[in-house]
Amino acid sequence: MKYLLSVYAVLGLLLIGCSDETGQETREVDMPDAEAVGETLQDFFGRVERERAELSPQTMAAAVAGSEREADYLGRLDIPSVERTEAELAMARRHREELGRFDRDALDGQDALSWDIMAWQLDQQIAGESYLWHDFPVNQLMAVHNMLPAFMTDQHPLRNDDDVDFYIQRLMQFPEVFQGAIEVVAYRVEQGLYPPRFALEKTVRDARDFVEGDAIDNPLVERILARAERAGVLSQERRDGLADELAQVVREYVVPAYRVFADYLEGLIEQAGSNDGVWRLPDGDGYYRWLLRGHTTTGMSPEEVHRLGLAEVDRLEGKMHAILCEQGRCDGSVSQRMAALNADERFLFEDSDAGREDILQAYREIAAAAEQALDGWFHEGPTAELEVRRVPEYREDTAFRAYYMRPAADSSRPGVFFANLRSVDEHPRFAMPTLAHHEAVPGHHLQVSRMQAMDDVPSFRRSIGLHAHAEGWALYAEHLAAEMGLLDDPYDNLGRLQAELFRAVRLVVDTGLHHRRWSREDGIEYMLETTGMPESDVIAEIERYLVIPGQACAFKIGMMRMLAMRERAEQVLGEAFDIRDFHRVILDHGAMPLDLLDGVVDQWIDAGGGPEWELDSDQGASE
Repeated sequence: MKYLLSVYAVLGLLLIGCSDETGQETREVDMPDAEAVGETLQDFFGRVERERAELSPQTMAAAVAGSEREADYLGRLDIPSVERTEAELAMARRHREELGRFDRDALDGQDALSWDIMAWQLDQQIAGESYLWHDFPVNQLMAVHNMLPAFMTDQHPLRNDDDVDFYIQRLMQFPEVFQGAIEVVAYRVEQGLYPPRFALEKTVRDARDFVEGDAIDNPLVERILARAERAGVLSQERRDGLADELAQVVREYVVPAYRVFADYLEGLIEQAGSNDGVWRLPDGDGYYRWLLRGHTTTGMSPEEVHRLGLAEVDRLEGKMHAILCEQGRCDGSVSQRMAALNADERFLFEDSDAGREDILQAYREIAAAAEQALDGWFHEGPTAELEVRRVPEYREDTAFRAYYMRPAADSSRPGVFFANLRSVDEHPRFAMPTLAHHEAVPGHHLQVSRMQAMDDVPSFRRSIGLHAHAEGWALYAEHLAAEMGLLDDPYDNLGRLQAELFRAVRLVVDTGLHHRRWSREDGIEYMLETTGMPESDVIAEIERYLVIPGQACAFKIGMMRMLAMRERAEQVLGEAFDIRDFHRVILDHGAMPLDLLDGVVDQWIDAGGGPEWELDSDQGASE
């Protein structure tokens, strides 16, 4: 989500966001006064989106897919630069000024809501001007060395021979992209802004590993050839010698780019030194408060978030203790008992290729069963197809345990639930239903596909990424799955509670690392003692929070606000309350800050609920 922090925009390419941090040539242009040229609000929204997209050839290629203009962008990649980052902020300032020329008080319904959402985004971005360089565009989780190959192999279109040529053109731009990544890191280093030491160490390791071995076995060759084979869309003439051609391009352009990148980062490791939270940065406390507001879309202070997390940990441990005792497991701490469950062979799949394929198939079956159970809880289901795939092996060591890639807006690509199979121990059977409900149905896949299907709203509303709404919904969906009867087995319900406990622990640990100044080791120790998760999973999580501060707090806070909205609606509407109508209000208005969502829900309640309600009153939704 570029509106909050540039590094997350790269993640947005693969997850539920849609913009991208890196950019090609940038420039600021003088725009005429909206009123002077008779620009309508809808025209303005469209222009804002176009101007944002024009900073990114990759975004533009997706925006104009299928048109004659697509060829202008398909062979180009986004190039990071200091100029690009500064241009984004200048553009946000100009857009906010232009938005203010439209009288908010004269708007109603969806127009007012769209104004409010865009104003919130721009205000948040502008408020972070002092922290423009505080983020970590290079880190072990989501940076050019692992996100760009994922984009190339999973999202670059492959429909005909021309698309292969565009793919090769993009491969040839890797040196420019990696040099741009070095530029934006070097600019931060000049200001004494370093990522954590472990992030540099692991990025260097993974970058070197990616280009080890014969180029013909590189994922940029292997995976695109496999896609071409499955799709069967290339001519015989283009297929002949393609493997060798791709391998040669990888040798000449990709391998040197990675090695220069790794060499540069390796030279920074000793200088970086610290693995501490962002409190170590200039005005780190202010930076973290800004991040928390952006990710949670609330005004909660770090201390409030920390205390909330501790209270939720106590509550959830009590519920888990009761279920464990019912199963004859009363001795030891909750985390010790859950660790024993995680290691119980009856809950684990075989540690083999066949066992990993069984895990993927189990996730497919869970997601399909959940979709069949939506009737009575939702008026409509997902509007796009879903696939379950393994996280590419070259990304397994540092990638999330699971993540979701949104479908293409034109339906040319399904939504994908990626499961990280680096260790079968991370997928015990009792935890799998909840993970599938979060990433697929009724979680991200349902939410994102329904958002993409909205009509009569500006297109930015169909692609916006706000963690508090998206992750709050996905965690709410885990809770909902139990109500839907999808977790009748007590161990499956324990898996759900463990996942919610994990999100409560995140509130404690994230604020502990960045606000209370815990060390990396303090965070690992607390999470191990509290969750019973495998140590490898805990280390990956703690290191995630250190390079993506605040984001992990969005899940639980978003969920709790949505549950509070639902409880309020049930109390006021009584027998008129229909859970399907409530879910339609939450999902079919798209993502927005939680305060605005509260306003939308309150208007629906005030109107008496019902399935046909539309946001057409004199007001949109205000904070």
